[in-house]
Amino acid sequence: MFTLNVNHTTMRKSILTIMAFFGLILIYAQTAEDRGLQIAIAAEEADLGFESSTVELKMILKNKNGQTSERSMTTRTLELTEDGDKSLIVFNSPKDVKGTATLTYTHKEGSDDQWLYLPSIKRVKRISSNNKSGPFVGSEFAYEDLSSQEVEKYGYKFLEEKGSLLLVEQDPVDPKSGYTRRIVTYNKDKGYRIEKVEFYDRKNALLKTLTYNDYRLYKNKFWRAATFNMVNHQSNKETLLEFSNYDFGVNFSDDDFSQVALRRAGN
Repeated sequence: MFTLNVNHTTMRKSILTIMAFFGLILIYAQTAEDRGLQIAIAAEEADLGFESSTVELKMILKNKNGQTSERSMTTRTLELTEDGDKSLIVFNSPKDVKGTATLTYTHKEGSDDQWLYLPSIKRVKRISSNNKSGPFVGSEFAYEDLSSQEVEKYGYKFLEEKGSLLLVEQDPVDPKSGYTRRIVTYNKDKGYRIEKVEFYDRKNALLKTLTYNDYRLYKNKFWRAATFNMVNHQSNKETLLEFSNYDFGVNFSDDDFSQVALRRAGN
């Protein structure tokens, strides 16, 4: 009878080598689409649970000649898990836009619902899904940029990993989107927060780049950038958003995000 005398350390190393080998096979077998979706889901899950928030903003508009103008506003957000989030933006200054307000119901599937209140005519105007790519109150942000980031709104493709940064292509599901695709840069070491988004127009040309800067961590979980800078490469215009005085866990309800609330906020 033959006996097999194998050193336990050698066996353990062999098993670990085999496991590592098959682990690499699984990684390489994962499609770019699967990994892109996996990253988007991780980013969404990392930000779950803030429930509601308010924040004050300063909007700085810069034209192609470098001339600037400023606006101030307040944003309220209500987190929903069964569907997309709800948000209400109210302009506080200057006088010509004071009281203008926008209400957005983001949906995981289908077109979002958006309304604009204009104090000059005291009317609520529904924003057609055909106009969602239009500029938001003269800024370089489109109305569709106001929606919350819902995983179901895009198709995904992982592109590249650069250290802690993961680049993912996102293709809008909605055929009425103003974009053919977005290239989103996530930071996997910082809760999969977004560092940059590149927007490509319907001709697949680079239209805009949005960069997120000066991140701060709230409640030991929620990363929020203090500034958004949207640069339009085709018009040479910019819009800078500066965020301050974040407050989480505000006691909001659906009634605070109704068309009645929209009118009331603008008066």
